[in-house]
Amino acid sequence: MTTLAALVSGTGWHVADLLRAGSLLDVDLRVLPFAEVSAVVGGASGNVSAGGVSLDDLDGVLVRMMPPGSLEQVVFRMDALQRLSAVGVPVWNPPRAVEAAVDKYLTLSLLERRGIPVPRTWAGQTVDEALRAFEDLGGDVVVKPLFGSEGRGLSRIGDPELAWRCFHALERIGSVLYLQKWIRHPGHDLRLFVLKGRVIGAMRRTARIGDWRTNVAVGGFAEAWRPDPAAERLALAATEALGAVFAGVDLIEDLDRGELVALEVNAVPGWRALSRVTGVDVAANLIEALRDESR
Repeated sequence: MTTLAALVSGTGWHVADLLRAGSLLDVDLRVLPFAEVSAVVGGASGNVSAGGVSLDDLDGVLVRMMPPGSLEQVVFRMDALQRLSAVGVPVWNPPRAVEAAVDKYLTLSLLERRGIPVPRTWAGQTVDEALRAFEDLGGDVVVKPLFGSEGRGLSRIGDPELAWRCFHALERIGSVLYLQKWIRHPGHDLRLFVLKGRVIGAMRRTARIGDWRTNVAVGGFAEAWRPDPAAERLALAATEALGAVFAGVDLIEDLDRGELVALEVNAVPGWRALSRVTGVDVAANLIEALRDESR
């Protein structure tokens, strides 16, 4: 029997779904806390472990969710995963892909280098520069946390006074200021789930009345959507640009530019809404693909 591990932060619907898929596929899936990863250097084996289980001895490791932590903790976790990869344990997603995807600035930089259309974006550390960028971006921006997901922590700002207050507050707490030009769009965005070079499911997300955020986690409405070849090509190229094996790629139609642009690439994507509206068993697809990779 294949034995895999899922590194998680707490338990919930996604963990239960992975366990269901593991049982369905006759895979022994160990759910282990990411916050308990430890490693030995210079010992007899040099094992990387989590929750008392040696990850070196498993057939593959799935990174489901990284818990919050200090910079040192996050770097160590990624280093431990790098070591597992180096000794031949399949780690999905690869550590470098996780590192790139968690950082919105780095994600867009990698996408732009591949020629993938992205929104005009500015990132920096001082209020004065941010205010100049605010004007340069048309005085209508979305302010995002550099690290974050599910549409949380986003603010649309179109007033100079509000921008001044917001930027000063972020500077005080040591945040990177990350501004993205507001995109005039049709009222919805697109999420495509990529796995091993193909799109296995896609949905269209529409914001609830009174809100502009389309994420289902904050109340957006999701429906199944059949991607066209152009959207598929963008999603596959974006996933490849980050070196990810699987990813949730967010695209949106920029009406002013007349083209799709890539907003984000999530290397630890959720799939609850996607599975519900499309009927695709994402968890089973993931577990089966990682199981086959380990053979």
